[in-house]
Amino acid sequence: MSGGWTSKPLGQIVTLQRGFDLPKRLRVDGEVPIISSSGPEDWHNEPIKIGPGLVTGRYGTIGKVFFVDGPYWPLNTTLFVSNFHGNNPRFCYYLLQRFDFAGQSGKTGVPGVNRNDLHAIKVLAPDDLPEQQAIAAALSDADGVVAGLERVIAKKRLIKQGAMQDLLTARRRLPGFSGEWEVRKLGGLGVCLRGVSYDGSADLFETETPASIMLLRANNVQNGKIVYSDVQHVRKDRVKQVQHLKRGDVLVCMANGSRALVGKAGIFWDEDGSAYTFGAFMGCFRPTAGAAADGYVPFLLQSDEYRNQLNVILSGSAINNLAPSQILGFSFTMPVDHKEQQAIAAVLSDMDAEIQTLESRLAKARLVKEGMMQNLLTGRVRLV
Repeated sequence: MSGGWTSKPLGQIVTLQRGFDLPKRLRVDGEVPIISSSGPEDWHNEPIKIGPGLVTGRYGTIGKVFFVDGPYWPLNTTLFVSNFHGNNPRFCYYLLQRFDFAGQSGKTGVPGVNRNDLHAIKVLAPDDLPEQQAIAAALSDADGVVAGLERVIAKKRLIKQGAMQDLLTARRRLPGFSGEWEVRKLGGLGVCLRGVSYDGSADLFETETPASIMLLRANNVQNGKIVYSDVQHVRKDRVKQVQHLKRGDVLVCMANGSRALVGKAGIFWDEDGSAYTFGAFMGCFRPTAGAAADGYVPFLLQSDEYRNQLNVILSGSAINNLAPSQILGFSFTMPVDHKEQQAIAAVLSDMDAEIQTLESRLAKARLVKEGMMQNLLTGRVRLV
């Protein structure tokens, strides 16, 4: 082992300074990133600081830390590191990621964090620069694995979206199929159900109980699928039998404060076999058995044509709200032959499976990095 680790005030490792105001009317388009508390938000033609730099939120978004390699402009909603005191900047970046900024917010009665309070908090860090450099290099490699998987997943999603645009519009036909296509309304392919109405103060449980059922909401619909984190638990007696989700149902966000989120849809595949229902601001499109090939209709609700029809409806309304009758009125051109529908669904399902495998790898890579941070940034595991 080389040198030891010392507990010292944060201010002896980095000096934090308030950022600089730059009103939009004074900004000139350029190549210098303007960093706010939530990250890069705009560009300017000249920097006020030169990297490497670290920026975090002073108020607004608290707790995120951003590393900047080159010239930059930290806004007055941020704190930036004005002095690294000889420490490795990339190491300091990872160290600050584990710092509890949110826990320090509002301590003086004013929203946000005070840099003087932050400077006084003691943190554990290695004394030797080579060890800091080794830790930073290891965590940077882990970040590279995560970023690489994120890029691959984004590319695969774009490829799938392009395939949907081609296969669901007959722009490209699969080998062996040349039959006719017809226009069908969703109302002829299934039903659209409204979600569970409940009293948030009386009908929800903090955890799962024998009297509850898991409740999915708009936040559980992401990238065309259902995610099962942050579910609520609602009283079973508030749920009608028809509101129990079935495999192949499509959850649709029917109302939201953000218009961009209205209409987003995800397929419920019943992965864990548990019972689920859905909230009042959600809808459920349930395909009718035999009306189309199994698994085909849910992809229609992820298509560009679905989004185009959705935008037409929302642009003509001042309310970010959909009615089941509007969903059922959407029309799509689709193969008459159920075998072609099945073949299309199979291709798209295979793409989904590939993306899901990559997402599982990404989740594991993030866990590995988190474990590395816990070990390397506490001295539990030493690299030098």
